Amino acid sequence: MVAVRLLQITWLGHATVLIEADGARLLTDPVLRDRIGPLVRIAPSVARGTLGRVDGVLLSHLHADHVDLRSLREIARDIPVLAPHPAATWLARQGLRDVRDVKPGSELRIGGALVKATHADHDGSRRPLGPVAQPVGYVIGGSRAVYFAGDTDLFDGMAGLSGSIAAALLPVWGWGPTLGPGHLDPERAAAATALIAPEVAIPIHWGTFALGWPAKRPPDPERPAREFERMVRRQTPAVAVRVLAPGQRTTI
Repeated sequence: MVAVRLLQITWLGHATVLIEADGARLLTDPVLRDRIGPLVRIAPSVARGTLGRVDGVLLSHLHADHVDLRSLREIARDIPVLAPHPAATWLARQGLRDVRDVKPGSELRIGGALVKATHADHDGSRRPLGPVAQPVGYVIGGSRAVYFAGDTDLFDGMAGLSGSIAAALLPVWGWGPTLGPGHLDPERAAAATALIAPEVAIPIHWGTFALGWPAKRPPDPERPAREFERMVRRQTPAVAVRVLAPGQRTTI
């Protein structure tokens, strides 16, 4: 009998997810502070002890709410960091010692996990004066694979993942009252779910940060996740949706 490999997913808020697959513990887009520029955390903070050992970090793009240099220096100074090309030189100047550039199609192994970079449709610049790098998503693992979309808009190539993904981590909103191009809202994330057809879809990138002024904070920060779940249940009922709270872990 072939043993079924379990995946463990812990959503820490925004696009920060701890993925435990094939014996490796990988952290995506780590933002561990309660304030990033003008953004403040409106979800409960997550204790650092939640992380435990981290074997590698996966960065999707260079926006400050995805690449927080203080968080990276705290947890990833000496472990492998996969970053969109050509960000490695810039990140090395920030004090990270093992940064590896990736492009869509790149494959690297971290511990026992095979990590493949995928296409993402998003702006790649770090404003106002930072570098530009090509955004990516990632597929982690083999027969029990996790797809981390990073930040992206809907694109036809998502259909190429159909039938191969156990868990899809899909952004469903952001931090402001509206979304610009290059993002998924609940409706487009539900359409992405239909293309990918994962076993489980987990909404991320919602309800964590907002502008610091109380008048700008969303009255119902959980709405995008609820709408996404409702749309997926209606359009693709074979896919299970798991809405996690920050710090909550699920096993697949």
